[in-house]
Amino acid sequence: MKNIDRVIIIVLDSAGVGELPDAGEYGDLGSNTFGHIASSTGGLNLPNMELLGLGNLTNIEGVGRTTSNCGGKSLGAYGKAREASKGKDTTTGHWEIAGIINETPFPTYPNGFPRKVLDEIEKRTGRKILCNMPYSGTKVLDDYGVEQKKSGSWILYTSADPVLQLAAHEDDIPLSELYKACEIALEICNEMAPVARVIARPYLGDGVGNYKRTPNRHDYSIAPPRTTLLDMIKEKNLDVVGIGKTSDIFAGVGITETKGTNLDNMDGINKTITAITEDTKGLIFTNLVDFDMNFGHRRNPEGYKGALEEFDRKLPEIVEVMREGDLLILTADHGCDPTYEGTDHTREYIPILTYGQNLKKGVDLGERGSFADIASTIEELILGSDKLPGTSFAKKLFKCCGDGHNEKHGHRKGHKCRCK
Repeated sequence: MKNIDRVIIIVLDSAGVGELPDAGEYGDLGSNTFGHIASSTGGLNLPNMELLGLGNLTNIEGVGRTTSNCGGKSLGAYGKAREASKGKDTTTGHWEIAGIINETPFPTYPNGFPRKVLDEIEKRTGRKILCNMPYSGTKVLDDYGVEQKKSGSWILYTSADPVLQLAAHEDDIPLSELYKACEIALEICNEMAPVARVIARPYLGDGVGNYKRTPNRHDYSIAPPRTTLLDMIKEKNLDVVGIGKTSDIFAGVGITETKGTNLDNMDGINKTITAITEDTKGLIFTNLVDFDMNFGHRRNPEGYKGALEEFDRKLPEIVEVMREGDLLILTADHGCDPTYEGTDHTREYIPILTYGQNLKKGVDLGERGSFADIASTIEELILGSDKLPGTSFAKKLFKCCGDGHNEKHGHRKGHKCRCK
């Protein structure tokens, strides 16, 4: 199965397709990011993702179903996956896509971080701390921005995710100082109060209602605890190109090249298109964060709808530059239903939509038991091995081309093709 030599993963950050069976344990019963965006905004116009089978995964107003028989209307393979890990955060989701299943969730801090953590951050950074509570990332600026201006303190807050976030006004505190403080905070948390990430949240503006976070966000993550698909591909001297915040999520581990973005989806999409045109083999791994950061957490279904439709319009450009040996996988890392109560992620299935020039069309991958099925599939296709957790669906993707190609496509000798 070496006719695939490069895989392009594009994570539509938070674009879930309906509650998981254990959603009630996370307070997320009834959540459905794609479905509720559509029903609350008069429907979604996503003709290109519809052709890949999106409408088969959940009821999405405006997005039709496609057939699952060979030769049907769907242009690729489609399915949805459960999260086997405990949690619903960005790090856990991406790590599972790359082959790490976390059975012990990261701790969260619904009452804020312990006083000893704050004392140590204040001591080592030379600035006091405001807030220290779970908070909306925009409301916290309205509530504490004026006080920060007067005092020069950090605004420190968290969420339902295992993160510590430091906000600072760019005109008052240099970015370099904010970034250094986040590195210090991660060191302290690693010792006293574990988190998955510390996030720098710079902002500008003056006065309540006028504050705006800037594109200079930076994530400081802990390194994955075990070998990931990225490491395995890199060790074979192949390329692992991280686009958007992908490199940050993996703390740079397993990445051979980083193409950062200004945290704008279009910039990430355009950088992905450029990366596809380059002479690489291995993996291109893109995260498009606007869906989650600007619209899911902000509970803005209209904005989310616009971003999804914008991506769908660009999808033909992505497909156009793909090589014959490329496989495209569209997926997500969790849900963030913008119609749901609160401002946090939601525990949902993620979509798996695939496309490749020489792959079977209209393949129903069904319900996958883990996001790690994506990692196992890529491992089999690119590396020819089977070491990661998860169940590969690689053999479901291939056309049969006659007995002379059966072995190449994973069929036994003498297999009669029924896929033509």
